[in-house]
Amino acid sequence: QVQLVESGGGLVQAGGSLRLSCAASGRTFNAYAMGWFRQTPGKERDFVAAIGGTGGSTAYALSAKGRFTISRDNAKNTVYLQMNNLKPEDTAVYYCAADENTYFNPSNRGYDYWGQGTQVTVSS
Repeated sequence: QVQLVESGGGLVQAGGSLRLSCAASGRTFNAYAMGWFRQTPGKERDFVAAIGGTGGSTAYALSAKGRFTISRDNAKNTVYLQMNNLKPEDTAVYYCAADENTYFNPSNRGYDYWGQGTQVTVSS
């Protein structure tokens, strides 16, 4: 069982930055894939970024590439999403997720555990 708790969301102006954090419970954090997703009302949850167990593998949605950076600190059981040059269309609830069954999962399927989400609002 893995529990995930996100933090770091908030209100920011367009062009600003935020860093989201996701603290995970579990004994083998460095053995499984982590991802960030986002969702706006009435829409499906979208993949944003993924990272492999040791952090050596990363993947990004086109909308995030060049602006967002996913990273992890396995000593702290935490995954991060650094978001720069934010745009109003980045406004969403952001979720982190864990996939215990694989080392790296750059997709929006197969994730077993989800956090409660953190709201990111970007004003124009």
